[in-house]
Amino acid sequence: MCLGIPGQIIAITDPARLMAMADVSGVRREVNIACIADGPLEALIGEWALIHVGFAMSRIDADEAAKTLDALHDLGEAQEALEAMAAGQAALEMQR
Repeated sequence: MCLGIPGQIIAITDPARLMAMADVSGVRREVNIACIADGPLEALIGEWALIHVGFAMSRIDADEAAKTLDALHDLGEAQEALEAMAAGQAALEMQR
């Protein structure tokens, strides 16, 4: 199943490559922000986005993010997605 999950942009990590750090329920992951970069990149810090396979696909507001996370937790899918993201991040860190 393809799953997009809300994440909050917390830092711009590589402006040239349009990369940022997103926090998804406590799991931090670098994501590509090309799809949501429509102005100064620094303006994205604190914004919520729908994250899918390492890409911030669209902006969402904080209320929509909270409702989506609640629904995903209720369905049990959020934990599976977070574990997959954490495993992917750990694999990337091992390669460095």
